[in-house]
Amino acid sequence: MSLTTSPFNNNNPEQIKIGVIGLGYVGLPLAAEFAKKYDVLGFDINKERVLELRNGNDSTKEANIEELQYVINLKKEKGNIGLDFSFDKEDLNDCNIFIVTVPTPINQFKAPDLTPLIKASEMIGSVLKKGGLVIYESTVYPGCTEEDCVPVLEKVSGLKFNEDFFAGYSPERINPGDKINTLTKIKKVTSGSTPEIAEKVDALYRSIITAGTHKAPSLKIAEASKAIENAQRDVNISFVNELALIFDRMGIDTNDVLEAAGTKWNFLKYKPGLVGGHCIGVDPYYLAHKAESLGYHPQVILSGRRVNDNMGMFVANKVIKLMIQKGHKITACKALILGIAFKENCPDIRNTKVVDIHKELSQFGLHVDIYDPWANASDVKKEYDIDLIDEVGTGYDAIILAVAHQEFSELDYKKLSNTANAVIFDTKCFIDRELVDSRL
Repeated sequence: MSLTTSPFNNNNPEQIKIGVIGLGYVGLPLAAEFAKKYDVLGFDINKERVLELRNGNDSTKEANIEELQYVINLKKEKGNIGLDFSFDKEDLNDCNIFIVTVPTPINQFKAPDLTPLIKASEMIGSVLKKGGLVIYESTVYPGCTEEDCVPVLEKVSGLKFNEDFFAGYSPERINPGDKINTLTKIKKVTSGSTPEIAEKVDALYRSIITAGTHKAPSLKIAEASKAIENAQRDVNISFVNELALIFDRMGIDTNDVLEAAGTKWNFLKYKPGLVGGHCIGVDPYYLAHKAESLGYHPQVILSGRRVNDNMGMFVANKVIKLMIQKGHKITACKALILGIAFKENCPDIRNTKVVDIHKELSQFGLHVDIYDPWANASDVKKEYDIDLIDEVGTGYDAIILAVAHQEFSELDYKKLSNTANAVIFDTKCFIDRELVDSRL
């Protein structure tokens, strides 16, 4: 099938059938938004996730439930528009546009793990037909789409790239838990494997993104733009985290310093903290991996990662020192960590650095409880082998505010402790300053 007869030639809704592969924090909002205008199949290999969504529920709390139910009903009523879900790859046979939103994690050696991406490409290749378009949103290193994914699509499908099928890359910019900067309100970078396809991909996203789009000159440039977005943020946070380590030794409050420096118009107001999540704590390693494969060993990017990766250990050790100063016998003490999600008001526990605090305190001999009203207890157990407590108790010798969930603003911190000399450490500058012993 030639480009001129391709089913997505004019982005005619009646000719388009979109398959969104991966229904997590990125894929579900995207599928739901496209389903308002197109026929969309949301696909995930997790059967439980698919069944949950078919019932109009979303454990990630990313989707607007009313809008989700609307597009599900739209599909039932009209058939040629709206959203359906499946875990059976045969249901993807009718799709002519595939959008890949699977995770791209790192392994234990902090190297890119492309397994989910390759498996998704293999599956798409098995149902890909002439004229098809495969758009990747998963965060990768520059060149990954053409060097790693396209060869898989060609091999499995037997089709030729840029003749029989085409590719696009449009990096996801979802901010988990953010109900203000949602999918349609964030400008979208787009790209395509040919100039014509780049325009088709851009037009497709323009049809749902009210904030507009930016058409990058190539797939590789679009991939690189995503990689540096998070690497830049990671490096900036690592700078203020390093300041926190320095100022702690000086006995001065980092946030007081930042507040003073922030009175200058061009000072960047980053805050110290735990850097987790699926993006900022992971994406820099993808960029570093690609750089190293080309013979360049990045200095700034990896140094920033080292600083940020060690902040959990710093918090735990600071708490232990404060407890010793207050006369606590460490091995007989109880500690409470408030929050395990990687950010506030969000159930996302991916790559959370709170587990580093838990591990370090436990190794000192403390009994450590973690309470998080947002996180799914079974997911935490499966991922980190940690049992969350159902409700906060009392009698704690140390309390660490790790995540600034709104619910934690209502706690009575004095009642949570068992003695007047309990240690309270605030990693988010969230608690009344007069109550805390130290903060990042």
